[in-house]
Amino acid sequence: MLRLTEIRLPLDHPPEALRAAVLERLGIADDELLEFKLFRRGHDARKRSDIRLVYTLDVALRDEASVLARFSDDRHVTQTPDMTYHPVTQAPATLASRPVVIGFGPCGIFAALILAEMGFRPIVLERGKAVRERTKDTWALWRQSQLNPESNVQFGEGGAGTFSDGKLYSQVKDPRHLGRKVLSEFVAAGAPEEILYVSKPHIGTFRLVSMVEKMRTKIEALGGEIRFQTRVEDFDVVDGKMRGLRLSNGECLAADHVVLAVGHSARDSFRALHARGVYIEAKPFSIGLRIEHPQSLIDRARFGPRAGHPLLGAADYRLVHHCKNGRTAYSFCMCPGGTVVAATSETGCVVTNGMSQYSRNERNANSAIVVDVDPERDYPGDPLAGIDFQHHWESRAFEAGGGDYRAPAQRVGDFLAGRPSESAGEVEASYTPGVRMTDLATCLPDFVVEALREALPAFERQIRGFAMADALLTGVETRTSSPIRIRRDDSLQSINTRGLYPAGEGAGYAGGILSAAIDGIRVAEAAALDMTGAQTPDPVAQPARQREVIARKVL
Repeated sequence: MLRLTEIRLPLDHPPEALRAAVLERLGIADDELLEFKLFRRGHDARKRSDIRLVYTLDVALRDEASVLARFSDDRHVTQTPDMTYHPVTQAPATLASRPVVIGFGPCGIFAALILAEMGFRPIVLERGKAVRERTKDTWALWRQSQLNPESNVQFGEGGAGTFSDGKLYSQVKDPRHLGRKVLSEFVAAGAPEEILYVSKPHIGTFRLVSMVEKMRTKIEALGGEIRFQTRVEDFDVVDGKMRGLRLSNGECLAADHVVLAVGHSARDSFRALHARGVYIEAKPFSIGLRIEHPQSLIDRARFGPRAGHPLLGAADYRLVHHCKNGRTAYSFCMCPGGTVVAATSETGCVVTNGMSQYSRNERNANSAIVVDVDPERDYPGDPLAGIDFQHHWESRAFEAGGGDYRAPAQRVGDFLAGRPSESAGEVEASYTPGVRMTDLATCLPDFVVEALREALPAFERQIRGFAMADALLTGVETRTSSPIRIRRDDSLQSINTRGLYPAGEGAGYAGGILSAAIDGIRVAEAAALDMTGAQTPDPVAQPARQREVIARKVL
């Protein structure tokens, strides 16, 4: 088949217009087109009065070779690539040892799945609970201010992505089309088929819960073993090699191939690895606040008179401003028609995040508005100092919120004027267990406050109403990405600890569900190849410029 990109049609075009557009693009007769399949559909809303749908199609022709030859210099007409996933190796009939995966979020799930599909019968260690039990614990924080430090938004089956917008797109390079493997597995587990072709697919929390359960069942059917409520407390490293793990139940588990997929909030794991001499370095991240507007305001700003069209859905945005103090302020993890949620995993801390359901039909839009933190500039020296930096401001937010897991909040007009808020305005807070109106400047470093006060009026120039006085700010957003990176080499192992495969968000190599899942696949392949001594002509390792992904770039 041939792949055609940049097929542009009006928003309300009739169904037959798509076939006509293919014939016109290729200059062929109707009987020469055997079939066409939708690969991608997006929209171009730069002209609100003339919003266009943008298609990528795979087409079958009677004479593909001659058409491809005619369009040899046209980058919008190419051969459709093979996007089928091909395992890199298979486990031997007798395994000397089983690989261990620590963490069962998107990265850990796909690492375990790939290892299981290749016959390696992985053991998965997840400190949190199974997803339905975990959901009850998460609701206990949101509704009753009761935090379980081992079962919450950050820890448990499905990882932090389970309680999010369920975004399934990223900007990481993917020459092997591993993202297609991820999306296909999600569809097989119950995700809507449209995630295979819409330009910005998402799932939403409620659907993710049942999908995660089905993927767990598949891994177990292939010989994998998942142990919930099993925290890794220490790592047995001898002469620079992984030898085993000490678990919270007292067990010492022998392990010489360990995939570390713990997520960005496993601070105790980072400290334990550092204590064992595993090389860790500080990595940039960002902190800031969540901002809420009426979703209708964002829809009108983005889509004009076409706001509410079913093919457009709830509008999103992406904003960046380079500030005079040398910092960059930007929107992060925008959740159309969603809610702001409590996302702490530690007692005495308040952390915010955003979440949407598949329908994205809640009243408010929200996103993080954050500012970059530079380890060399803000806390040089200790590679783990970013953890303490995050914790300090999370604790300040807890105090400002009243010490009961309410979050501190402030109207945008008051924040810009430098005065505390006494009450909310037009925009009602969606955060549970509730907010306390106050002065958010006490919950952030001065350089972040300065940057945000400059950025909000700048964003107003891009989206009219963004800096409206009654827009609501809720704090604090600190866990945009991991504050550390566990450096790995071209074999995807730790540079000084053989057998340890740092992966996903926690290790500093991903920033979202899709990129974390892709990294889980790559790392699983690397571990499998090492266990069998096999080689592959398609290197698993990524170039350094691709490996060093931070969440700001990805989302």
